[in-house]
Amino acid sequence: MKALVYNGVRDVVVKDVPDARVERPTDVLIHVTATNICGSDLHMYEGRPPSRRGREDT
Repeated sequence: MKALVYNGVRDVVVKDVPDARVERPTDVLIHVTATNICGSDLHMYEGRPPSRRGREDT
């Protein structure tokens, strides 16, 4: 599956990662068919607040 990986301020890439899977009884998988972006979503991209490199948002 594809994931957006944060490498640092203004540096994100889409890469292939292993498929998500249920590991605990409280886990759930969802299928996203549409998404949108809000101005506040850009805060991390612009470095506010700082985030760790290599973070994967799948």
